[in-house]
Amino acid sequence: MAAPMSEAKTLGERIDALEMRLTYQDETIETLNQTITAQWQQIDALTRRVAELREQLQEAANSAGGPVSERPPHY
Repeated sequence: MAAPMSEAKTLGERIDALEMRLTYQDETIETLNQTITAQWQQIDALTRRVAELREQLQEAANSAGGPVSERPPHY
């Protein structure tokens, strides 16, 4: 059986290792949260831009007049 002092040292080392692991995991989670937040902001901005472009395209189609399938006059 191991001596009480060596058991305490082993437990202390294990606790230190677990604390280091928890710190690393916390930092990793924070980094991932920041990355995900930035990506959602980009998705939101792009979604709004697509909606704006869709609206502009519809306005252009409405103001162009004539059937959409009709060839432009320069053909």
